[in-house]
Amino acid sequence: MTTTARTPGKISRRGSGGGPTAYDFRRPIKLSREHVRTLQIAFETYARSCGTLLTTRLRAVSNVSLISIEQLNYDEYVASLANPTIIGVVTLDPLPGTVLIEIAQSAVMTAIDHMLGGPGGSQPERPLTEVEMPLLRGLIERMLGELRYGFESLVDITPHLKEIEYNAQFLRAHAPGDAVVVASFETKIGAEECIATICLPFNTILPVLSRTETIVLSAAERQAKDKALRNLTAGLSAAPIDVAVRFQPIRMRTDDIVDLRPGDVVPLGHLTSRPLEVTVNEIVFAHAVPGNQGARLACLVVPPPNENSSKESGRS
Repeated sequence: MTTTARTPGKISRRGSGGGPTAYDFRRPIKLSREHVRTLQIAFETYARSCGTLLTTRLRAVSNVSLISIEQLNYDEYVASLANPTIIGVVTLDPLPGTVLIEIAQSAVMTAIDHMLGGPGGSQPERPLTEVEMPLLRGLIERMLGELRYGFESLVDITPHLKEIEYNAQFLRAHAPGDAVVVASFETKIGAEECIATICLPFNTILPVLSRTETIVLSAAERQAKDKALRNLTAGLSAAPIDVAVRFQPIRMRTDDIVDLRPGDVVPLGHLTSRPLEVTVNEIVFAHAVPGNQGARLACLVVPPPNENSSKESGRS
């Protein structure tokens, strides 16, 4: 009995397929490896600076480290959160959408205890008081400043804390099926440990990742870049430009312009009470009245004219 040998190429192709792959129609687009790597660099920068911030602000040894970056649906993210928990509702101007920063209530109570001079440790589960809420808002706003620093290589954002919630089930920041990107962080404040998360809308962060190529600069490269920016700014500040002081322009017919002779008088439509325009490259940036300084013609810069009062004046 003889057997026919199979082509190795066909065996390897069939074996490497691994069967059908599940496709989630609710998530038709997924983050690529390059996108995840870009976000990883930004979030790791945020985690390092945030750990330093907590250590200095709370006067307790603290550490924040990135665990994972996942793409989920909003309802999946909400279902994974504890109840109660602390959720900061944030906007990242100029990016659209709402970002959520979630921290376990036990870690928040420990942080507040440290800020008030306490030893930290185990804390009771209860709503924050009117004294504690401003302390928490101030701490989250400082953390948002570190988030801005972490993302500065991707996009210039200005985070704003809108409100603080306790239960994600009552927070309708997004539709249940909306795709979100969730970054999880292991957060240690003294002896207290928890998992904190940042939830970004997928449609908000994807355009930024698609158009941005992440470039990680060393300290020397960053210093050289800052020096070049200072030199460019200084050079532009000292560059000479042409400045003109002019009357309000008028319209004339072509034959009138051709017939002009020395000694002809052309009436201007410029109001006698209206100052002249100071322009650069046809852009008006100031107003002035004519004069002289010694033997030189000059002008004195004055406030912009009042249009309502100018209509009552005569014309020159």
